[in-house]
Amino acid sequence: MKTYNFPDVSLLITHYNRSESLDNLLSSFKKLNCEFGEIVVSDDGSKPAYLEKLKELEIKYNFKLVTTPVNKGLGNNINKGQDAVTCKYTLYVQEDFEPKSSFPDRFSEAVKFMDDDSKLDLVRFYAYAPYAYLEPFNEFYSSMRKNNYGIKYKKIYFYSDHPHLRRSDFFNKFGRYPEGIKGDLTEYKMCISFLQNDIKGLFYTDYKGLFDQINSAAEPSTMTNTRSNWRQGEGSLIGIIRNVYRQLKYNYDIHTMKPLKKVKD
Repeated sequence: MKTYNFPDVSLLITHYNRSESLDNLLSSFKKLNCEFGEIVVSDDGSKPAYLEKLKELEIKYNFKLVTTPVNKGLGNNINKGQDAVTCKYTLYVQEDFEPKSSFPDRFSEAVKFMDDDSKLDLVRFYAYAPYAYLEPFNEFYSSMRKNNYGIKYKKIYFYSDHPHLRRSDFFNKFGRYPEGIKGDLTEYKMCISFLQNDIKGLFYTDYKGLFDQINSAAEPSTMTNTRSNWRQGEGSLIGIIRNVYRQLKYNYDIHTMKPLKKVKD
């Protein structure tokens, strides 16, 4: 079986109380003969039993383990993990995913895209739904188009915490993840930053074609949906008002109505 070696890519995995899922993810990459320049596992203050398992896995898979004594949330977990990365590119994957057999070939293409285009910021491999504005790029990928005045509010999901390849210095352009807030708000704020800072990205058109998300009964998802249904209804008056507000917020300072400034290096 062919070996896929990615020396310029750090595999960054965030982890919290799901060591069996982590073992499954790393085992899946190994079965596909995927080798990375390094593997970094960033743990968000898991319970002692999971930490003990993590130390066993650290030896088994030879990864760099970054820990914290207490749970500090998604933003801190990604920030400290990214700080530990030393390779040019970062493949970011949460521990509850599993790559499919088609992943190695398509990922090899993604790395080449990044090598060939210095302005390409990220390549996305998984989503719950297609990105709102796509243009054909090749047989497997589409370009994500930034549409400032498009009415589809899901254009905000130019960024997602789902599996993606990015440049390891992306903090310079988009800023660090905000800390001390809930996980969904952390992701939302990074989405806003990506829209504001001239993001350029590709999207795997078959948006569930490269990874499966595994949520077992033994290790269920640690993220919960706290949004109220009445607030999410797009047909309601509140939904309409919220969509108008979003179109302004994505591109303007709501207080001054001036275009938002980019993140400075």
